[in-house]
Amino acid sequence: MKAKEFDKKFDAGEDMTGDLDFSKARRINQEPKRVNIDFPAWVVTKLDKESKRLGITRQALVKVWIAEKLKEAV
Repeated sequence: MKAKEFDKKFDAGEDMTGDLDFSKARRINQEPKRVNIDFPAWVVTKLDKESKRLGITRQALVKVWIAEKLKEAV
């Protein structure tokens, strides 16, 4: 499909998912990178209590909180 045809379909609000190849798609700067952080026991205890209250994992809680704080810093 030519770019003009693609743009025309997009601008018309048509569903483009059938025209896209997602097999090699990736989100830039979203690749996971493992880091290890040592926390005092009291921090881990409080993280566990809060994550249980919210019904999410400790790891998810830490990711969300760090991401929120970094967005605030921008």
